Amino acid sequence: YCEIRRFACFSDVSVLASFRGTVQHGLPLEIGDTVQILEKCEGIIYIHLKSADIKNKGQFETVIPNEDSVITEMTSTLRDWGSMWKQLYVRNEGDLFHRLWHVMNEILDLRRQVLVGHLTLDRMRDVKQHITARLDWGNEQLGLDLVPRRDFGMVDPDEISVTELYRLMEHRHRKKETPVPASTHHLFVQAKSLMSTNLGEELEVFFSIYDGREGRPLSERFFVRLNKNGVPKSPERQCTLFVDLGSSDLRKDVYVVAHIIRIGRMGAGEKKNVCSVQYRRPFGCAVVSIADLLTADSKDDHLLKVYACNTESEWYQIHENIIRKANARYNLSGSNTGLSVSLQLLHGDVEQLRREFMVLFSRGVSVTKKLGFSDIIMPGEMRNDLYITLEKGEFEKGGKSVARNVEITMYALDIDGQILKGQVAAGSGEPGADEYHSFVLYHNNSPRWAEQIKLPIPVDMFRGSHVRFEFRHCSTKDKGEKKLFGFSFVPLMQEDGRTLPDGTHELIVHKCEENTNLQDSARYLKLPCSKGNLPGNNQAVKGNKESFWITSFLCSTKLTQNGDMLDLLKWRAHPERIGDCLSKLKEIDGSEIVKFLQDTLDTLFGILDEGAQRYGLKVFDSLVHIINLLQDSKFQHFKPVMDTYIESHFAGALSYRDLIKVLKWYVDRIIEAEHQEHIRQVLKATEYIFKYIIQSRRLFSLATGGQNEEEFRCCIHELFMSIRFFLSQESSGPGPMNQTQVVFLQTFPAVYSELLKLFSVREVATFVRETLGSLPATLHSDCPLEAVKLQCIAKTVESQLYINPESRCILLPVVLRLLQVHMQEQRDLVMCAHILTSMLSLLKKDDSEQPLLEEVDLIVDSLLGVLLRTILEITNRPQPAGNTLRLQYQDVTGEFVACLLALLRQMSDKHYQKLLQCFTSKDDLRDFLLQIFTVFRILIRPEMFPKDWTVMRLVTNNVIITTVLYLSDALRKNYLNEKFDYKVWDSYFYLAVIFINQPCLQLESFSSSKRKKVLEKYGDMRVMMGCEIFSMWQNLGEHKLNFIPAMIGPFLEVTLVPQPDLRNVMIPIFHDMMDWEQRRSGNFKQVEAKLIDKLDSLMSEGKGDETYRELFNSILLKKIERETWRESGISLIATVTRLMERLLDYRDCMKLGEVDGKKIGCTVSLLNFYKTELNKEEMYIRYIHKLYDLHLKAQNYTEASYTLLLYDELLEWSERPLREFLNYPMQTEWQRKEYLHLTIIQNFDRGKCWENGILLCRELADQYESYYDYRNLSKMRMMEASLYDKIMDQQRLEPEFFRIGFYGKKFPFFLRNKEFVCRGHDYERLEAFQQRMLNEFPHAIAMQHANQPDQTIYQADAQYLQIYAVSPIPESQDVLQRDGVPDNIKSFYKVNHIWKFRYDRPFHKGTKDKENEFKSLWVERTTLTLVQSLPGISRWFEVEKRELVEVSPLENAIEVIENKNLQLRTLITQCQARQMQNINPLTMCLNGVIDAAVNGGLARYQEAFFVKDYIVNHPEDGDKIGRLRELMFEQAHILEFGLAVHEKFVPQDMRPLHKKLVDQFHLMKSSLGIQEFPAYVRASPIHFTNGSPRTCRNSVPNILSPEGARLVARRSPLTYPAVNRYSSSSLSSQASNEVSNITGQSESSDEVFNMQPSPSTSSLSSNHSASPNVTSSAPSSARGSPQLLDKHKHSRDNACLSPRDRPCSAIYPNPLDSTQVTLIHVLYTEVVKPLPSSWSLDSGKDANAQLPDKFLVPPVPPRPHRSGNKRITLSATFRCRTNISRNPAPPFTPSPTECHSAGLVSNSPVLSGSYSSGISSLSRCSVSEASGTEGPPMLGVASDPPPPHTSSHLPTSASSGSDELTTRRENKTPPPYSVYERTNPRRPVPLPHSLSIPPPTEPPALPPKPHQLRIANKLDSDPRRLEQPPRPRPLPRKVSQL
Repeated sequence: YCEIRRFACFSDVSVLASFRGTVQHGLPLEIGDTVQILEKCEGIIYIHLKSADIKNKGQFETVIPNEDSVITEMTSTLRDWGSMWKQLYVRNEGDLFHRLWHVMNEILDLRRQVLVGHLTLDRMRDVKQHITARLDWGNEQLGLDLVPRRDFGMVDPDEISVTELYRLMEHRHRKKETPVPASTHHLFVQAKSLMSTNLGEELEVFFSIYDGREGRPLSERFFVRLNKNGVPKSPERQCTLFVDLGSSDLRKDVYVVAHIIRIGRMGAGEKKNVCSVQYRRPFGCAVVSIADLLTADSKDDHLLKVYACNTESEWYQIHENIIRKANARYNLSGSNTGLSVSLQLLHGDVEQLRREFMVLFSRGVSVTKKLGFSDIIMPGEMRNDLYITLEKGEFEKGGKSVARNVEITMYALDIDGQILKGQVAAGSGEPGADEYHSFVLYHNNSPRWAEQIKLPIPVDMFRGSHVRFEFRHCSTKDKGEKKLFGFSFVPLMQEDGRTLPDGTHELIVHKCEENTNLQDSARYLKLPCSKGNLPGNNQAVKGNKESFWITSFLCSTKLTQNGDMLDLLKWRAHPERIGDCLSKLKEIDGSEIVKFLQDTLDTLFGILDEGAQRYGLKVFDSLVHIINLLQDSKFQHFKPVMDTYIESHFAGALSYRDLIKVLKWYVDRIIEAEHQEHIRQVLKATEYIFKYIIQSRRLFSLATGGQNEEEFRCCIHELFMSIRFFLSQESSGPGPMNQTQVVFLQTFPAVYSELLKLFSVREVATFVRETLGSLPATLHSDCPLEAVKLQCIAKTVESQLYINPESRCILLPVVLRLLQVHMQEQRDLVMCAHILTSMLSLLKKDDSEQPLLEEVDLIVDSLLGVLLRTILEITNRPQPAGNTLRLQYQDVTGEFVACLLALLRQMSDKHYQKLLQCFTSKDDLRDFLLQIFTVFRILIRPEMFPKDWTVMRLVTNNVIITTVLYLSDALRKNYLNEKFDYKVWDSYFYLAVIFINQPCLQLESFSSSKRKKVLEKYGDMRVMMGCEIFSMWQNLGEHKLNFIPAMIGPFLEVTLVPQPDLRNVMIPIFHDMMDWEQRRSGNFKQVEAKLIDKLDSLMSEGKGDETYRELFNSILLKKIERETWRESGISLIATVTRLMERLLDYRDCMKLGEVDGKKIGCTVSLLNFYKTELNKEEMYIRYIHKLYDLHLKAQNYTEASYTLLLYDELLEWSERPLREFLNYPMQTEWQRKEYLHLTIIQNFDRGKCWENGILLCRELADQYESYYDYRNLSKMRMMEASLYDKIMDQQRLEPEFFRIGFYGKKFPFFLRNKEFVCRGHDYERLEAFQQRMLNEFPHAIAMQHANQPDQTIYQADAQYLQIYAVSPIPESQDVLQRDGVPDNIKSFYKVNHIWKFRYDRPFHKGTKDKENEFKSLWVERTTLTLVQSLPGISRWFEVEKRELVEVSPLENAIEVIENKNLQLRTLITQCQARQMQNINPLTMCLNGVIDAAVNGGLARYQEAFFVKDYIVNHPEDGDKIGRLRELMFEQAHILEFGLAVHEKFVPQDMRPLHKKLVDQFHLMKSSLGIQEFPAYVRASPIHFTNGSPRTCRNSVPNILSPEGARLVARRSPLTYPAVNRYSSSSLSSQASNEVSNITGQSESSDEVFNMQPSPSTSSLSSNHSASPNVTSSAPSSARGSPQLLDKHKHSRDNACLSPRDRPCSAIYPNPLDSTQVTLIHVLYTEVVKPLPSSWSLDSGKDANAQLPDKFLVPPVPPRPHRSGNKRITLSATFRCRTNISRNPAPPFTPSPTECHSAGLVSNSPVLSGSYSSGISSLSRCSVSEASGTEGPPMLGVASDPPPPHTSSHLPTSASSGSDELTTRRENKTPPPYSVYERTNPRRPVPLPHSLSIPPPTEPPALPPKPHQLRIANKLDSDPRRLEQPPRPRPLPRKVSQL
């Protein structure tokens, strides 16, 4: 840190190293941070000071370092990239992460180079270009903004015009999107190796590019030497670049050809010692198409197949044969022969490629040129190459018997006959040689070579040089001699200076001997060389039959083969031929003219000076021809050559007179001339003609001191008068005159700069104005002159003449007039936009000079209105289809927008005042305001500019808000009070709203650096516009009512913008709206409705937050404090605030990835809120479908069905038409309801909730039947039948239920401090459910106890979860207690339509007896009542009411033993009916019960409750003690019978275990003191109606009566049908484990008797073991366990047979006839004397009833009788609350085997929690699965009057609680989800016949249970319980037209 000692100037600090700033007064800094230093102290400096400028001093001041802008940009950009680069790593975008890392390092290195400052200007330019390219690449990859640049530096938008800014952005955007295709291409070739098995000789490879279409080579050859191994001899000479290929050369029929020549013996198979002379012999050829390189990876190596020709004479055309695929003429050189090359196409300039591919060019790459000039000839290019191709020869045998082996040796010789050293080149790869040897064809007198040789002879040595060809015969004998037998020669230049003509030449072969001296070239040069040039008398030479053909081609920039060109250049030698030479100039090739351009021009002006009168016109025409020749693209680069000539070499001081004269002569002839083609050529050359005229006059003035000035000016004025005259000519249509005018206008703007050299700016501007003004005013729209006029104007505006302010004021009116006409007619808009952009680019933001202000006035008056209309017109047009047209359309739109913005930004207060004053009427002003507001809305559209044009968008918004501030005054002054205009004000507000909401102004989404820059330059424009909205709103007064409720939604959207200042400004407007609405209608329901509707849509889009909710609430509550309507206002604000809470929760939940309970619960909460509190039906239906989609995604098909049923219940079976809504088409209400029914049925089917689907099938079938739609009726009946089959055949898992509490303020509103019961997934246990919830709420803390939390937990700023399992209390007791109903059916009603759940918590009261803890073991039973039944529209519902009761130890013991007896009966029944796949479950259960009893289980009960002390101290429990004793005897009797059944079915290998069980059973009887069973047990025969032993009960007081239990809550334990479910913790006896070992099955923790965790033990974690003093009442997970025993258990359930399917046996005899039934009944009633019992299912049956003839299985409550069009609804309760008098059931014979009670549910093995005893030695306590029902007694109960002392102990508040529940549900709960009418009469379902008594030979008989007095007798005395009203269901409302 710095100690302040002295003042220093403002400086900028660049931090060199990071500093943590942990010391006192320390400032933490990172590398690159900028710090402003005000003072500094002496000493060591750890920071770097550099000068800087401070802008906008104050809060938002900007520090701008005085350094290169590129360095500043690099620093800020790298800082922004740094944080984004780290996020790439987090998002696992590895590729971009590493690429960006390399680019950042590269930029840092380049930044270092720039900072050092040691670079040259050119190098600095290259480095900056490289830096900006990398910065742009990175910004594009990271989605950052496009940076406008000029000369590599960032541009400040305030320092240039908007149009110029747009052009910069557009240029960079187009450059980024559409790179300009390169016109020049190059082929890189690298020869790598030749792979062949028969090498051994050196090779030469010649590469060339060959045009297969024209049959000629396109390039010279590239030559590579290979050694004997096939690799290049010189690695530095193996690469070349074939340059200057045109785009037309990249086609399929252009090939790379490689000819391979071997160096060695004549024959490839000759022995080495035959000949020592080396010959060049053909080897092979390879070909590849260039088109293949365009598609393949250009960096791959290519292995080219090498072919050899079958006949050597075909070698010259082997490549053509390969291309034509003439397979008969060539074959593969070898099976393994291949030429490996690397080929790569490159594009662009060669120098640029050298910089970009430095590695490529570092290998010593040679350049292989194209034959001839490239498509574009550059001036200064020096080339002088002569290409000679050895074509063929015709030779005589020479006295030989066989043909010769001819070899050609070629030399280049100078004028003295000396050999030119190094001027013979075989190709570009190797240096030139002194001579060249051709390859040899074996024994061929007519050889064809087609070898190309390059002679790069200098120009000064061309004259007198010649080429000599020597022909030798190569012997194959031992000596291998080469004998000379002839020669030919050809001179390279003729005597007149012309070079050897291009083409084929037949040369004469002069015979000679080996010893002939050819060194004296003068001797043979006198001989004729070519047969084509022989004189007619030379017959001797003509008779020579030997000839040699060559083809020559010259590519020279200095030499010519054209004689006419030479004649023109030598005109002084032949003055008489001047006219002919000038006439022939037009026929000379253009390349020849440009080669000698300066000499030609000197010649023309020389002739003009000496013979102007005679040759003036021809010289002028020749000059025009040359000028127009340079307009050709091939020669356009020679224009600078002509410009240089005019400036530096032109000397015709008198030429201007003749040029003006001839030009005027042509212009004057235009009107009369019939053929104007030549005149157009003259006018096309006007630019350069004027250049010569002006330069000639300047030379004359310099030479004469300015003489004849007036004469010159008069000539120019006369010339322009002639021009204006011909331009003013009108024609009826497109004709020759129009075409000529077009040509002149195209070239006229180029003359301005030349005229300015001799005339003043105003004079030239006057020339231009008068010339353009002379054009015809009215022309046809299709006239080409119209477009050219605009082009001329465009060039004028871009010229230097227009940039000058003096001339601009003269030209501007002409330009504006022409623009206005075209824009009004919507013609040539592209050019109009271009002109306007150029004009406005000259207007800078800060210019305030008077001429500039006048120009702005003029442009505004002329073009502002038409510009607005044009933008509206082009933006409303549909975009064209083509890409080119679409881009053009976008360019035009953008340019016009930029022009409008530039014009508006340039306007000052005076301009706006003048503009508004010029409107003569309010209507005109109104139209203008509407127009400009509409245009501004268009400019704000996201598609107006590309996404990354943030700079342009900010400038646009700045201009818009400035203009709006000006126009708002006009709005207030002209359209308020009686002149109020709603449309203008509405347009204004709408514009302001969308302005604030546009994405580019949401600064919160920007990075901190970007946000800071925007605030520094523009401030927060949203707040400015918000203040303007508030101000304008306050001015409206009573007119505010016109915008209520229309503007509520838009203003609400503005307030949701996360800007505190904006919210504080805008939220009070809602108070104003409420106030005015209250004044108008006495309420503000419209405001409320609109707020609610818009909140949902806006918040679902991600707008709004918790801060906004609090701010909205606080601001409005404060505003309405003193209002008379304060109460209703508070209600509205509270409603809206609660809706926001739910919507925010919903949005937060929807952000999560997968569907979870939080999403579904939040949707349910919002759905109910819309239904119950807001009554918004349409929103309610929308969220129904959102919830439905969530359920489908989560595969909650049952919940999805219930959800869709909500919408279904709102519809009726009517023909009312419904509009299209959501995904529903327009259809009738009947059709939609039918569709919904079918969808719901399908989902019920998928969710295995077939019972509900059946009732919907019935309802739909009734509708089909009423319409006589028998086809669909048949399908529906079949569907219904299939559902019945699925009920009976398919397996269904029973879910677990869990209670979960959400405590703490961190939970969402809909969960906070509430408890729910959740329906678990299949196979989901407590631990899995707990883990799932913790995953959904990762920040939650699991509570480790089941006690109710205190207030500290409720108010904690955290999340607490409390989870434990609960047991369902089924309400459909009529189905569950009915005999003959299969378990498949009962299992559905046990876990469906459940309103109540139970949880038992054991505890010790009083002193705990360590010896026998059962004495003090009580159970706290909690009953939870839900707001809706499960399953329903959610997997969880909130708990509405909790009730607690305490169960005494004696009652608990009775429940445990009852439940175990029920389990034993069920297993014995299933075993007898052979419904079990094996006997193991029964074995395990018997073993568990007997083992526990032997080890003291039942004895503990005896010790606890049968002792004298307990009986004396608890006299009121006498009946219960008797009941416990009966149950213990009953259990012993059941065990005895079970052992008998077990003995019958036990397999042989388990006999030892059975014997052990029998022995232990006798010990058990002894321990209980049972020698024989009581008389009432022994005297009764046993009956097994359903296969289970049954004993009748004596009449004893109810063991669960209120006097036996301590009453904690309003209901006694009797009112809860409890289902025995056990937790997952278990303890099994040693015997149980032994059974497990014997049977091979492990006893799962779910299949044994389990412990209930104590209050101090966690029910949430499986890691905590339970206390041995606890009784388990948590639900067993056996109903969904995937473990082995569960699988057997479910299979056992499916194997259960109905009574009619069971086999007849001793256990299941045939059904008896009526006589037998009567006899059995009489016997039963006399012996047993059964009394009505609350513990049996026969409690409501008349003993005199007759049984039906067959069994009926009731899968669902029976179908009610239809009366009219009565609807069927799906009841989630399935309760039977109907009084017996209204719904009498037919009497039936009581079954002695029925063991169920009214409060007990048949406990199948599926529901049992253990196969061990109900009492363990560790004092476990079980609870029954059912302990009484809420509501009236069962049907047909014949109850005795209760004892008088019992009624006083019944709870008195049960009825009132029910009334409260009814009232609450009627008012708030949505309609229940049901398919049943609660008042539907039940169809009587008869029960099966009683079965006969088993014969005495079967196992010993077990007497029936003694009867009990029914506890229901007591309940009957309470009329409130007999007549409880059914659960209310609000009537469904009619759906609106949805």
